[in-house]
Formats: sequence, structure tokens, C-alpha cells
Amino acid sequence: MKTENEGRAGLLYGIGAYAMWGLVPLFWPLLKPAGAIEILAHRMVWSLAFVGLALLVLRRWSWMRELARSPRKLGLITLAAAVITVNWGLYIWSVNAGHVVEASLGYFINPLVTIALGVLVLQERLRPAQWAAVGIGFAAVLVLAIGYGQPPWISLVLAFSFALYGLVKKKVNIGGLESLAAETAVQFLPALAYLVWLGGQGTLAFGSHGAGHTALLAATGLVTAIPLVCFGAAAIRVPLSTLGLLQYLAPTFQFLLGIFYFHEAMPPERWAGFSLVWLALTILTWDALRTNRRSRAAIAAATAAGAAEAAAGAAEAAGPVGAAEPGGAAETVGAPGPAGTAPTTGR
Repeated sequence: MKTENEGRAGLLYGIGAYAMWGLVPLFWPLLKPAGAIEILAHRMVWSLAFVGLALLVLRRWSWMRELARSPRKLGLITLAAAVITVNWGLYIWSVNAGHVVEASLGYFINPLVTIALGVLVLQERLRPAQWAAVGIGFAAVLVLAIGYGQPPWISLVLAFSFALYGLVKKKVNIGGLESLAAETAVQFLPALAYLVWLGGQGTLAFGSHGAGHTALLAATGLVTAIPLVCFGAAAIRVPLSTLGLLQYLAPTFQFLLGIFYFHEAMPPERWAGFSLVWLALTILTWDALRTNRRSRAAIAAATAAGAAEAAAGAAEAAGPVGAAEPGGAAETVGAPGPAGTAPTTGR
């Protein structure tokens, strides 16, 4: 019962995390007239403040010593901070500049880019269905490029930056809160220096447009940290295959917001490109579910075979002992079978 409740809670945490990421385009326009770079700088500064407070409450500091002793991990954290800076900054700009649908496309094609990076960087081997999905995704980008008259660069930069970020995080291999704290620590001084510079120029929006606007800029830290906390809670409670399916909630919400709330145009060529991407993701999801089901069946079969072999071995070892002890357990439990075999009824 406890495991079932944990799974249900994990599912709710996962839905909450991806729903918040999907609805975040509603938040960034509230921060105008602050520019995208100022919003980004506030996000870095306030994220470190809130994540640091969370780590203080949880008393999770031991990872810092290990990280400080590893120049390789420090370098990877710095790279992750640089890549996510590009991702965050472009996403904020694209939403406030009216490119929500194109931004959502970036996160739709992100799984396909992640697979491509796995082949190019990690020398992973793809199954035929995965090759088909990547090929269809590439065709979708071509269709969109022809329709736009140029490559969908916002989508591509968002997809590649987030895929590269995930690759670097995989190599660093530390927890979500800890990783965000380390990354925002790298970002903190440049971000704070930029805000101080804006203040010296007299163009800082923070504190210049009322208490409500100031509070919203400070809330960028919460907007960053809360979904990550929910995601971390989900990741330890539900299978990765479930999280893989939930990840499509965020770009779906963003796509729907772009069309129905922000009223962005969807010409036929854009529908064609998105349809190809959704076809690729359907194939990818079907292949992942099929592979996961086969893997679980193989593990279950191997476990059952191992248990049967162990039971047979134990019975074979016990058989001769039972036959040599008249009136013993072998006789009281059941008559022995043919010579050299175990009793017909186990102990």
C-alpha cells in the first residue's frame, strides 16, 4: 500500500513539475518592462538564494567538499551553467517577443536531439525505430525551414542547448538541487555585476515599477526552484519511462498557450512540421514502451529461472539425506521418488 501511495504521489509531483514548466510562458510577460537579460540575471541571483535556503533547511552540504576536490566536475558545472544560461535567456526572450509556439517546438524535438547526441558523442547504437524517429524529426526541421524561409533557429538552439545541458549533467552526476546551486553559484557574480551596472546606468527595472513588480522579479527564483524540487521528488518515486512520457506535457502546454492565449499564427507549413515531429515522438515513445516491456519480461524470466534452479539445487542436495534417515523428514512429509531424485513433496 505504501509503494502504491508513493507511486501516486510521484506521479502527481511529476505532473506538477511539467505543468509548471509548461505554464511558465504566462509568467515572463508579467516582468515587463524589464528586458530579457535583466530577467535572466534576476533568475540566476534569486535562484541561488532560494536553492541555498532549501539546502540549509535540508542540511545537504557534504557534496560541496567532493565537488571542490574534483577539477573535472567543476569544469563540467561551469559548462552546464554556460549552456543553461543560453537556454534560459533565449527562452525568456522568445516568450516575451511572441515566439511561444516556436519555443515549444524546441522542447518537442529535444528528445530527438538527445538521441542524436548519444550517437555522436557517446557512440550509442540506435534501434531501427529510433533511427526512423530521428529521420522524421530531421524532415520536420526541413519542412519548417522551407516554410519560415530560414531554419527555426529558436527551436534548434533551445533543443541543442538543453540536450547538451542534459549530457553534461549526466557526466557530473549530482542531485538536482545541488547541481542547480552549483550552477547558479557560477552564474551569480556575473549576473549580480550586470544588475549593478544597470543600476548605475539608471535602467534597472527592479524597484522602479512598484512593490508588486519587484516581488515578481524576486519570484523568478521560486519559479526556477519549485518545479525542480517537484521533479526530484517524482524521479525517486516513479519509473524513468513514466517521466519520459510526462516530459511532453510541458511543450504541449506551451504550444496550446501559444495558439489559444497568445494567438500566434499557425500556417499550414508549421502544422506540417509539427505533425512530423509528433509522429517522430509517437514512434519514439512506442519503441521505448515496447523495449521497457521486453526488458521487464526478460528480467522476470531470468529471475524465475534462477529461483527454479536454486530450488532444484536445494532439493537435489536434500534428497539423499532424507532417504538415508528412516522416519525422518523425508518419510513424514512424503515418500521419496526414484533413486537419486528428491522427494515428490517438498519440505
